[in-house]
Amino acid sequence: MEASLRQLAAYVAVAKAASFTAAAAQLHVSQSTLSRAVADLERVLGVRLLARDTRNVQLTAAGQETLRVAEQIVGAHRSGMKELQRYLLGESGMVAVATLPSVAAVLLPRMISAFRGQRPLVTVRIMDGLERAVLGKVLSGDADFAITTVGAPSDRLEHRPLIRDRFHAVLPEGHSLADCDEVAWEDLAAEPFLAVGPQSSVRRLTDAAFAQAGAEVTLAAEASNVATVGGLVAAGLGVSAMPALVLPLLGPGHILHRPLVGPVVERRLDVVVRARRTLPVAAAAFLDLLEESRTRALDVPVGASWVD
Repeated sequence: MEASLRQLAAYVAVAKAASFTAAAAQLHVSQSTLSRAVADLERVLGVRLLARDTRNVQLTAAGQETLRVAEQIVGAHRSGMKELQRYLLGESGMVAVATLPSVAAVLLPRMISAFRGQRPLVTVRIMDGLERAVLGKVLSGDADFAITTVGAPSDRLEHRPLIRDRFHAVLPEGHSLADCDEVAWEDLAAEPFLAVGPQSSVRRLTDAAFAQAGAEVTLAAEASNVATVGGLVAAGLGVSAMPALVLPLLGPGHILHRPLVGPVVERRLDVVVRARRTLPVAAAAFLDLLEESRTRALDVPVGASWVD
């Protein structure tokens, strides 16, 4: 049976109104158009749906059952179209963000709260991981965009500068360098150093900073999780270096941090999207919120600043 949605909707209107005249006025169509649609439906189904006389429209037994099913179909269609409209307007759906753990935990929560206040039916999915994995999520299409460090150039990705955060020395309480307002990379290198794993963008930047300072580092320990590094520092096993947005992730413990100099090193974080791709409306709205935060220079943790 190939009944059309138009035929079913026409039949529901007539059956509910018990009148072709009233149903035609409700649907803003001519009575003859409505009569033809119902007659076509009866032909398709091969049954009589309505018993008509000059004044009344009554449903047959087949007409009662057809009304029940037709209402379900027409209702589901209307509901689905409303849902689709909300998605196309960016009022529902999902925004998938791939980012570094520090951005996910420190920068994004307030942004997501503001965004959800504007679009409560939109879910935000955060995929946090290391730099390479984050960029891979964008390239594969799993993420709408990423917020991450500036990696190797790629003609498949577009970068939009967002925020930067400065590297700090991470010291156990009572350490001799804690008396300084600032700590030189060369002085930090003279201490047992606690590093994050080589796959981390933080490790790439700290290695480059020590090289620029002409300092050789003695690794005391290495861990993939920054909270683990924080625990090792708090235990007095050595020192470390972390950008400002990472500092809140170091965990509880007796830890101090001081800005690093000689050189001053900042980590730049960009919004990264796939080149030549049109974002869904909700994802584009989230990026608009990030851009508004940047241009209005909303408060960020000490040691971080929006890129001009």
